[in-house]
Amino acid sequence: MISDFITDNYIEIFGALTGIIYVFLEIRQNIWLWPVGIATSAAYIWIFLNSGFYADMSLQGYYLIISIVGWYWWLKGTGRENHMNTEKKLQVSHIQLKTGIILAIIWLVLIFAMYQVLTKLTDSPVPVWDSFITSLSIIATWMLARKIYEHWYLWIIVNFVSSFIFILKGLYPTTVLYIIYGIMSIAGLFEWRKSFTHN
Repeated sequence: MISDFITDNYIEIFGALTGIIYVFLEIRQNIWLWPVGIATSAAYIWIFLNSGFYADMSLQGYYLIISIVGWYWWLKGTGRENHMNTEKKLQVSHIQLKTGIILAIIWLVLIFAMYQVLTKLTDSPVPVWDSFITSLSIIATWMLARKIYEHWYLWIIVNFVSSFIFILKGLYPTTVLYIIYGIMSIAGLFEWRKSFTHN
C-alpha cells in the first residue's frame, strides 16, 4: 500500500522533500536555497499542471526565473563597495515605505489580472484563492531575493491558506508540506530577526 502510494506520487513527494530543504536553507540564509528551489519548482510545474492549479503552475515558472535572479543578487551583494574595496554582502533589511506601496499596488494588479484569466480561460476550481496565493507568493519571493525581512509575514499567510486549499483538493503530501512551510515560516521570522542585532 505504501509502496503504491510512493509510486503514484513520487514527483509530489520529491517536490515536498526538496521544498522543505529549500525553506530550511532560506531560514539559514544559505545561498544553496536557490538551486534547490529550481528543482522544487520543476517538480511542482508538473504537479500543478495535472491538478488544474494553473496560476500556481505559472508561479513555479516565475520561481525558476527569480531563483536565478536571487542567486545572482545573493552572490553579487549590493553592487556597492565598502571601505576595503570589496562588494558589500546583501544584508537583511526592513522594507521601505515606498517599496511597500509599490509592491501593494503590484499585488492588487496581479490578483485582479489573474482572477480574470482564471475565470475566463481556465477551469480552475478555486480562482479567487488561486489568484490570492499566486500573487502574494510572487511578491514574497521577490522580497526574499532582496533579503527583505517582512517577506516572512507573507509566507505565513500563503502557506496556511494554501494548506487549507490543497487538502480540499486531495493533495495530501503537498498539504503536509505547506503546513510545515507555515511552521518554518514562523521560525524564519524569528531567526532572521537576529540579523538586525548582528549587523
